[in-house]
Amino acid sequence: MNSIGKIPTFIDRVMHRLYKKNHHDRFFSKGVTDSSMTSAVLFLIGMNCKEKDFSNAPCLILNKRSLKVKQPGDLCCPGGSISSRVDAFLSKILYLPGSPLTRWPYWQLWHKQRRQEAQNLALLFATCLREGFEEMRLNPLGVKFLGPLPQQQLIMFHRVIYPMVCWINRQKQFSPNWEVERVVYIPLQNLLNPSHYARYRLQIETSREDGNNPDVKDYPCFIQKQKDNSDVLWGATFRITMAFLEIVFGFRPPDMESLPIVSGSLDKNYLTGNG
Repeated sequence: MNSIGKIPTFIDRVMHRLYKKNHHDRFFSKGVTDSSMTSAVLFLIGMNCKEKDFSNAPCLILNKRSLKVKQPGDLCCPGGSISSRVDAFLSKILYLPGSPLTRWPYWQLWHKQRRQEAQNLALLFATCLREGFEEMRLNPLGVKFLGPLPQQQLIMFHRVIYPMVCWINRQKQFSPNWEVERVVYIPLQNLLNPSHYARYRLQIETSREDGNNPDVKDYPCFIQKQKDNSDVLWGATFRITMAFLEIVFGFRPPDMESLPIVSGSLDKNYLTGNG
């Protein structure tokens, strides 16, 4: 907790460092409003009210994807694709006084000096909040917006992810829908501990008939162990998390080649889902 400090100080620190990182004229790429190319997600931080050991420690709150969706079993930030009509309407509501966006200390500056950027920000944040409500019944009124993180390009899909960092302190429990197996809390103090990192060696089943099946690839990952559950944070969500930790804390994970190997596998239905 020494590196995190008191919660109000931590929240101010996150907002200030994200603003310094994002203080330039163009934050969003061309075509950001194209729903076929863009996803917006919530990098959600809050307390785990169910676990006494971490009741006073800020946690990263993620969804574990169910077997009914693409990339089943992966940890992910709540969010998804833009719904043009619905999210355009919801983004207008975010312009109203008292909304999570207008309470952000830097909103007026963005709105005055970066009008188009502010409009894109409102649209993507509206997408995040809608998806968060649909996936886990996140209460949008209990969200405190802290700022955007740099975009992440997906490797397995032709999409760009825009993460929005938020703090939530009013919601004690979530109600996941069919897309979500369960909600996972990862204490930030664990994410700042190098001993929790590993090299994820994946056997990736393919449909090839050349005898070179499966492929084997290594990825950096974080291992979260709690009670009877063990979860692996890897891929785009891992990269988003590492970007946050470096910006806010100056933390970088150990070099992957020095890490212990954890084995895993992906079947050929990983990118399509099991229905």
